Amino acid sequence: MTSPAPPIAPAVKLNVTDRYLALWIVLSMLLGLALAYLVPAVAEALHTFAIGSVSIPIAIGLLVMMYPVLAKVRYSDMGTVVGDRRLLVSSLLLNWIVGPAVMFTLVWLMLPDLPEYRTGLIIVGLARCIAMVLIWNDLACGDREAAAVLVAINSVFQVIAFSGLAWFYLQILPSWLGLATTTAGFSFWAIMISVLVFLGVPLLAGYLSRRIGEARKGRAWYEGSFLPKVGPWALYGLLFTIVMLFALQGEQVIDRPLDVARIALPLLAYFVIMFLLGYLVGKAVDLSYARTTTLAFTAAGNNFELAIAVSIGAFGAASGEALAGIVGPLIEVPVLVALVYVSLWLRPRLFPQDTADPTVAAAVASSRR
Repeated sequence: MTSPAPPIAPAVKLNVTDRYLALWIVLSMLLGLALAYLVPAVAEALHTFAIGSVSIPIAIGLLVMMYPVLAKVRYSDMGTVVGDRRLLVSSLLLNWIVGPAVMFTLVWLMLPDLPEYRTGLIIVGLARCIAMVLIWNDLACGDREAAAVLVAINSVFQVIAFSGLAWFYLQILPSWLGLATTTAGFSFWAIMISVLVFLGVPLLAGYLSRRIGEARKGRAWYEGSFLPKVGPWALYGLLFTIVMLFALQGEQVIDRPLDVARIALPLLAYFVIMFLLGYLVGKAVDLSYARTTTLAFTAAGNNFELAIAVSIGAFGAASGEALAGIVGPLIEVPVLVALVYVSLWLRPRLFPQDTADPTVAAAVASSRR
């Protein structure tokens, strides 16, 4: 019997910068909180420089963060992803059926006495991830092409289904169960703008970069010279975005630490449960490591930018619903960074046959750059 491949430590997978990603993220969060507390004018400026509910500096950070990841996607290979019904059906079920139901259950079990926070977290559960999941997926050596397809699908579903699902989980289902209901109005255009800004712009830029770059100088130059130069900007954009988010809303986090702790519990449970469900489903339908990892991270991540924007628009910036959305990235970012390491640890144990998979090998090599 063939023995399983030896464990592969995350430190081998990640370059020096990525290896200390958790440290950079913690420092960025602390810097943002310090700015919110010591320089409140920063938060005021972030609120002022906005288009609708989208803060321009945060939008810039997200664009810088997502562009390098989407520039790495081999768009010519995406046809194999679209043809993988196991992956697509599993992702749709986890994201739009299981995920919202898990969040609804957790908040009613853990926050029965806190209706504002409960509503805010239900909104977080409905806002499926279309941004930072690309970073976590890339670090964990997931399938980039699959991630790009799944976030595109999430974007379409978000525009179509978000308001209807919010109505169902805030009013219809609670009334069926004899629970308190919540009334809220959601702007179709706010959701549309969020999707276009946070996904549409960097997706188009990444696609055009690869098409033009490969057409003019070939794939070898594009992947060997161009991508290594733009790749580090994904991390810079991520850290900048985290600083801005916590500078924007950090004062509320500092002023209400016990409330933050209550909100954090269902969030922590949610991220771990959805990640593990993604792995279980991926194994059950016989997906590769790369696609199982992509399935798990797209199921666990949430679009907290949209959740915050919707909560502020519907309930106000000082509301408990908005605070629940703000706590989202406070918990999501470090937890999903930890799950990157968990994913890399699981790979040789659950997918020993994938250690020689060329797709995974290419992702590993890219993550070392």
